[in-house]
Amino acid sequence: MADLHLVVDRAAGGLAGQIAREVREAVRSGRLVPGARLPATRDLARDLGLSRGVVVEAYEQLVAEGLLESRTGAGTRVAARVAAGAGRQPAPGRPGDEREGSWPHYGHRPTSPDLGLFPRQAWLAAVRHVLATLPNDALDYGDPGGVPALRRELAAYLGRVRAADVSPDDVVVVTGVAQGLSLVVQALVRDRGRRIVLAAEDPTSARQLPLFRRAGADVVPVPVDGEGIVVEGLPGDADAVVVTPAHQYPTGVVLSPARRAALVDWAARTGALVLEDDYDAELRFDRDPVGCLQGLAPDRVVLAGSVSKALAPGLRLGWIAAPPRVARAVRLARGELDLGSPVVDQYVLAHLIDGGGYDRHLRRMRREYRRRRDALVDALAEDLPWMTVRGISAGLHLYAEGTGDLSGLVEAARAAGLSAETVTSAHGSPGLVLGFARLPAHRVAEAVRVLAGKAGRDVRG
Repeated sequence: MADLHLVVDRAAGGLAGQIAREVREAVRSGRLVPGARLPATRDLARDLGLSRGVVVEAYEQLVAEGLLESRTGAGTRVAARVAAGAGRQPAPGRPGDEREGSWPHYGHRPTSPDLGLFPRQAWLAAVRHVLATLPNDALDYGDPGGVPALRRELAAYLGRVRAADVSPDDVVVVTGVAQGLSLVVQALVRDRGRRIVLAAEDPTSARQLPLFRRAGADVVPVPVDGEGIVVEGLPGDADAVVVTPAHQYPTGVVLSPARRAALVDWAARTGALVLEDDYDAELRFDRDPVGCLQGLAPDRVVLAGSVSKALAPGLRLGWIAAPPRVARAVRLARGELDLGSPVVDQYVLAHLIDGGGYDRHLRRMRREYRRRRDALVDALAEDLPWMTVRGISAGLHLYAEGTGDLSGLVEAARAAGLSAETVTSAHGSPGLVLGFARLPAHRVAEAVRVLAGKAGRDVRG
């Protein structure tokens, strides 16, 4: 029987998730080989000083993932089809090349959540409830804007948590923020009968801009400073502006109260729409929550959000809360596009929100991600003190600035086990985005030491 040598931090919470991550890493590293028998749940619980239910939950999650197999009378074993090193990410550009001693690359993007923290048991329980209670007619084609139950829950949730001013009729369920805002741009183009002028923060995510351009927008970059987007820099002919006021990507700046007021006033004066990407609003660590812009001007602001970070991006569930005329146009466009999102998943999310499971999960995620964030900030201060770190009050990434060419740090960071990418700006210096969500806190210090060694003094310029 395998001796697991697990390290569990009782003060951090999420104990079942910690056990599951440790077992995954033991399998990936080859410490646990296919067919290896794990300790009985009662024995492992006694060794760790935990309740048996915690260990059972961890084992059940790993069985559901296919990593473990459990049979009555035979105990729990590593699945025979799992090869040593399974789950490791190949180095960028070299598929399958996993050299001895290399550090596993946790995550593909710096903004990706830890998918091992997905609440499988809560989601499964909600699925069972929905399938047991859902009328047959509910499985038919429905409103492309989303099932009424989810729109009601989202309207109530956004009002309670984000101080939004929205009714269920103003909510449209989409696959994510990118689709939601792209559909808004398409609706504006259709309404204007021409391409629109869309102002966007600079720097910003390079992935969204091509989507907006394909939807019919000419994008104009507007600089971001320590208070957020510079409202005075907005073009006079802009039809809309897209912003991330809760936690600007990538700098992490929170839009200041003065800028919030100025932006709302600008929209009222010009008749433009504010497209509010509620990026990282739910994953805050060191500050009190700030209400969304939509609550200040519901007739001029479109609020967009998703569960891509709170739960998992693969669920493809998001929403917009928009002025009635915009919501109607987006609902129409959604119906023309793909007839809406999967019905069962919508009811499952509605049940999670209604029963408090979504809130409980978010509280656990905030605690865990804060531990990882703290570990990364401390390690960078120790081993890379020449880097200036910003944007740490929320989200799953931090923004680092330094002199010299930062691009050399990206490969070094990935080799060290950190997800990273450089960000360019039309108005400022380049920066480095480092993600911490998929790197366990107890591995951060070693990863940063590897990063510091690989970076070398030449990166500083």
